[in-house]
Amino acid sequence: MLANLSAQNFYDINTIQTIEITFAQSNWDQLLDAAYSGSGDYIMAESVSINGTLFDSVGVKYKGNSTYQSNQTKNPFHIELDTFKDHIYENYTDIKLSNVAKDPSFLREVLSYQILRQYMDAPLSNYANVYVNGSLIGLYSNSEAVSKKFVNNRFGSKSNTFIKCNPPDGAGPGTNALPNLVYLGQDSSNYDNAYELKSDDGWQDLINLCDTLSNATSEIEKILDVDRVLWMLAFDNILVNLDSYIGGFAQNYYLYKDDYQRFLPVVWDLNESFGRFAMTGSGQLNSTTAKQQMSHLLNANDADFPLVQKLFSVPMYKRMYLAHCKTMLLENFDNSSYYSTGQSLQALIDAAVQADGNKFFSYNNFLSNLTTDISGGGGPGGGTTPGITNLMDARNTYLLDLSDFTQSEPAITNINLSDTMPILGETIVFTASITNADNVYLGYRSAEGAPFQRVPMFDDGTHDDGAANDGIYGINLVINSFFTQYYIYAENSGIGLFSPRRAEYEYHTVQAIFSDAGDLVINELMASNVQVISDQDGEYDDWIELFNNSNSTLDIGGYFLSDDATELMKWALPAGTQINSLDYLIVWADKDDNQAGLHASFKLSSGGETLFLSDATGIIVDQISFPAFASDLSYARIPNGTGSFQIADPTYNSQNDQSNNISVVNRGDSKMIVIPNPAAYSFQLNFGDEVVKEREVIVYDLSGKVVFQDIIDSSESINCTTWPAGMYVARSGSLRSKIIVRR
Repeated sequence: MLANLSAQNFYDINTIQTIEITFAQSNWDQLLDAAYSGSGDYIMAESVSINGTLFDSVGVKYKGNSTYQSNQTKNPFHIELDTFKDHIYENYTDIKLSNVAKDPSFLREVLSYQILRQYMDAPLSNYANVYVNGSLIGLYSNSEAVSKKFVNNRFGSKSNTFIKCNPPDGAGPGTNALPNLVYLGQDSSNYDNAYELKSDDGWQDLINLCDTLSNATSEIEKILDVDRVLWMLAFDNILVNLDSYIGGFAQNYYLYKDDYQRFLPVVWDLNESFGRFAMTGSGQLNSTTAKQQMSHLLNANDADFPLVQKLFSVPMYKRMYLAHCKTMLLENFDNSSYYSTGQSLQALIDAAVQADGNKFFSYNNFLSNLTTDISGGGGPGGGTTPGITNLMDARNTYLLDLSDFTQSEPAITNINLSDTMPILGETIVFTASITNADNVYLGYRSAEGAPFQRVPMFDDGTHDDGAANDGIYGINLVINSFFTQYYIYAENSGIGLFSPRRAEYEYHTVQAIFSDAGDLVINELMASNVQVISDQDGEYDDWIELFNNSNSTLDIGGYFLSDDATELMKWALPAGTQINSLDYLIVWADKDDNQAGLHASFKLSSGGETLFLSDATGIIVDQISFPAFASDLSYARIPNGTGSFQIADPTYNSQNDQSNNISVVNRGDSKMIVIPNPAAYSFQLNFGDEVVKEREVIVYDLSGKVVFQDIIDSSESINCTTWPAGMYVARSGSLRSKIIVRR
């Protein structure tokens, strides 16, 4: 029996990937060395196999700066699947493999990214065993490339200004080209030896950023996501990640300008996190003790680090930074959760580290460096590598004992909304009980990824906040979108506090509803149509069902459907499109514009997203956010036309009602019955009149996760003892039935 099946995730933290590179040439290492020191071009590998999936004619080259050496066997790799042919693996084409040359623990990069992803968008990272021409080269850290695919996936676009903040010729002793965002005038040639442009153009955008940061800091939020930058600076400082913006070379981050005209930072290259790198920009931290006690305000007065100096000179930004530092300390280090994660990763890779004959430190170094300092070693650069817990436990204690963190922070409790399901267009009151604060703000936005607007909350008795000075702060806000994301920020003269603590990366959400269902509504949708209904060309595509609640025919030519809040007019219904009274209209969401009928220019995401219906002027008529759910089910209004949405059996182009809420589905004379239902410990499936009694059965929960898969007959029982209570769907061929598990 196979349980919990799903496609293997290339960056699954619990799985060591297997990557096998095959070159036709026996002197492949010499060719890669020559390309690295010369043209920088990719060498064509005969094939690359990723977890058994084989790709021919793949681009491979060595990468890295200080971790590459021509005389070592284990060099870092950059594999580009689509250099010579249009290959792709799990939607990835670029594979970045680091050789762990400076890290006895093998943990720094993967563990650091694991921590960082709690607070900002950052690459996924895990491990891979890498083979070349059949020989194991060793265990590598495998981190997601910060590419156009990355920014498109995280930020919703890929064609805007995109800058890699590393010197193109590499950093090293004597490097003067620093991507530190110091303003160097309007001539772009002053910047091109410190930054690498990854987009077609954008030098002027970078110059404007540097100019604003240095000379008009009060305007900086218009062109920079300051909160995300503060999280980055807090992370680099807390984890003593000095091969970063705050260190000697001010590098290893990207900047991407989103559709809201703000630069977003993305951290990259964490192999020397946890104190492995020692240069601060003003000197070196030559001992673990110095790193344990590194100032949390490093470079705050240094004009060579304007991202620190200029932002920290704004009192609110400094208080936000301190709040983020304290959150990171409390959530990872004060509770030792980082140590537990490190132990789990260490156990996962133990055998692979032992088998790595080309590692730069000993196996005993690997075992001990999670806790204990390692002197010297085989890695480039030598020096002492702090034990991760030796560094971080003492650093956590040191920082939390500083006055900036022992001072009383604000307290935010009892956040209340006057209406938790407001009607679209309604004004509601946000209130919260807040103590020890001088200023309180509500941050809110109505589109995913948009900048949060920050407005003050009041305790003056005139903002529906109760009596003046009673510790209850309030603000009125018109809810003009179907969802509003928000957080509360409070600060005193010394430090701030967010609710939720991880804001702005995390936030609270309020969902609006219609006062009554409108005349025209989204009535049902299917985001993964495997075999339910085909279009006129026999294709099983996503579909959207509209319904006319009114007693009159509606002309909806020129109305729009979209899955993008920033592009509501994505696809227009053709002129002359009508829906009769109490009737349905099907739109295929398949990107097949050239087919006959109604075919939208986008597909629906089976992972869940928001669907918008707008009128001819761009005003939203209906909007629905749907979750991930299993194939061949639909998301439908129940009751039909007016009700709330539920996961249901599809009723294509016909009425939705309670009976189709994942009920037993009959196909002709065939049916599948669950006995008993509800079930507590086990159940059987009766296939009714099916001639074939032995069938493959798949059972999944409503998120689509498979909990059971096997070939059984009706005499066999399926054990559900370990399944959480709830609803499940059993599927066998065209048959499907719901199962209720109760405890």
